[in-house]
Amino acid sequence: MERRAWIHLTRAASAVGLAVFAAVTVLAPQEEALAAFFNVWVYNGLLVFACLVVASHALLVPEERLAWTVVAAGIGCWIFGELVYAVWQPDAYPSLADAGFLAFYPLLYAGIVLLLRTRARGIEGTLWLDGAIAALAAAALGAAVLVEIVLRTTEGSLSTIATNLAYPIADVLLLALVVGVFSLSGWRPGTRWLLIGLALSATAVADGVYLVQTATGTYVEGTWVDTLWPAALLLLSASAWTDDRTRDGLEVVGRPLLAVPAAGALVANGILVYDHFHRTNLLALLLAALTLLLVTARLAVAFRENTRLLDLTRREATTDALTGLGNRRKLIDDLERELGRATPEPTLLALFDLDGFKSYNDTFGHPAGDALLARLGSKLADVVHPNGAAYRLGGDEFCILAATGGEDIERLLHRAGEALSEQGDGFCVESSFGAVLLPEEAPDSSRALQLADERLYAQKRSRRTDDRTVQSLFDTLTGLDPELETHLEGVSSLARAVATSLGLRGEELDRLVRAARLHDLGKIAVPDEILHKPGPLDEREWAFVRQHTVVGERILRASPALYDVAAIVRSTHERWDGSGYPDGLAGEEIPLAARIVCVCDAYDAMTSTRAYREALPPEEALAELERCAGTQFDPTVVRVVVAHVRDALAAERAA
Repeated sequence: MERRAWIHLTRAASAVGLAVFAAVTVLAPQEEALAAFFNVWVYNGLLVFACLVVASHALLVPEERLAWTVVAAGIGCWIFGELVYAVWQPDAYPSLADAGFLAFYPLLYAGIVLLLRTRARGIEGTLWLDGAIAALAAAALGAAVLVEIVLRTTEGSLSTIATNLAYPIADVLLLALVVGVFSLSGWRPGTRWLLIGLALSATAVADGVYLVQTATGTYVEGTWVDTLWPAALLLLSASAWTDDRTRDGLEVVGRPLLAVPAAGALVANGILVYDHFHRTNLLALLLAALTLLLVTARLAVAFRENTRLLDLTRREATTDALTGLGNRRKLIDDLERELGRATPEPTLLALFDLDGFKSYNDTFGHPAGDALLARLGSKLADVVHPNGAAYRLGGDEFCILAATGGEDIERLLHRAGEALSEQGDGFCVESSFGAVLLPEEAPDSSRALQLADERLYAQKRSRRTDDRTVQSLFDTLTGLDPELETHLEGVSSLARAVATSLGLRGEELDRLVRAARLHDLGKIAVPDEILHKPGPLDEREWAFVRQHTVVGERILRASPALYDVAAIVRSTHERWDGSGYPDGLAGEEIPLAARIVCVCDAYDAMTSTRAYREALPPEEALAELERCAGTQFDPTVVRVVVAHVRDALAAERAA
């Protein structure tokens, strides 16, 4: 049978069985034989049915098995008491039947607590304390009120009085626990706990009425009171197969968390105050005092937990969740503390904004973008540790605040820029920055952040202007010779990878890539018949060609922002042995960026088809680079180019 069908069947059978039992019990009490049949067989049959329903849930739902097994055991004890009473009808009171009835209460209490532990998050210890407080408070109230009633209305031995008293006190304990659950859930307990509360209310009413009627000699078997006990157990069985939809567990924070201790303290203090006017029994006073002791312990636990939660909340409020770095609030706090010192130390504040991150995010997706931000943030934190701190201000904005006494500022900024850079196939993420020296350049945190922000975006605007200039020149060059576009892009891509391997970062890398894209700019002054001549060039034609780097330099120097790029372009055809042009530079006299572009240009040219020859296979081109290393090319650059190309070829073959 499917689980849903079993649930519907048990609920229908419970409702019908209880309705028939109640109708016969209340409306046809005069039929002695019929009443006896219903009071024994139907009554106990409903109890057994409730026990089977609860046990089936324990069997079929592993995550709640222990809790409902304990509840089923409690119902089994109740059934044992009923069978003893029905079969043997003992004259003694209390009897073995009462032992079965009373065993039901602690087992049910334990089952409810186990259910709570599967839902309440992180408060198992305090939950038991709350249960104990509720239990003691209820017991104190029962001792102060019910003991007096029992003593006045019950005759007999101490065991008789104690047994009579045990039932209502046990009911009050269970009700106190359920009230605590209602409170912890913000008074939105859900259907399951509402059914449990109704079940316990039914047993409390039935036990209370039975106690009074028994004490006064007015109890008659087969009245409406007898319908409450099977109703309670059937409600319990219905709650077992009701989903607990309290939102992801109980909400156990704030005032609801202290509702049970507060109620317990109120009851205990009320009993102690009442004792000043009307003397109550010693047991009630002892239980009230114990309740207050537990309330004190519970408040101490709550204070410790709230302190821990406060510390955790404070850390979360000043920490970026993605990277674990400090956030903007943490930065401002640290800035104000640093500037508020009587003699603040020289400190560097630098804001960074990633360049190329949006493109990376669009290409590889947001999860990859988040992972990249976490990696970069970790590297940035390592750069400033232990003399400073790194922060993520949101999005792709980072910041450092570091003492400058032990490290050169330019070197620190360079290392921070390296940490916030990452290159790979199809992407390049770098950073722009704005730096402020404190307290020399800014007296307070607001001015410091404003100045750093202004410098950051001034650098970004400058870079965008430079990039537009480079793109305009690149478009002019490739417009005259469209075949150059593929060659220049290939050279710049390879040059970037090689330069990164050789340790170039930031502005140095930017200048190299721009030079690689524009190293042939001067060819716009070389006649087409020379550029596309299918045969060897004569001396006059070579004279034109040798001037193209100088022409490219002059064009680039027209833009002050590209002054350093112009110097690289001028030297891209110098040779390691000094036999190149236009200046005959040799070895490390040639700028490193120009040496890199020279080797990458040669490799791309050899592996491209030209008017006067076919393209060489990559391995032959690499062999030619190695043959000319130390004469035409820088040996170190050749070694890096060869390694990079061979790794790329191996990856292509593997794919």
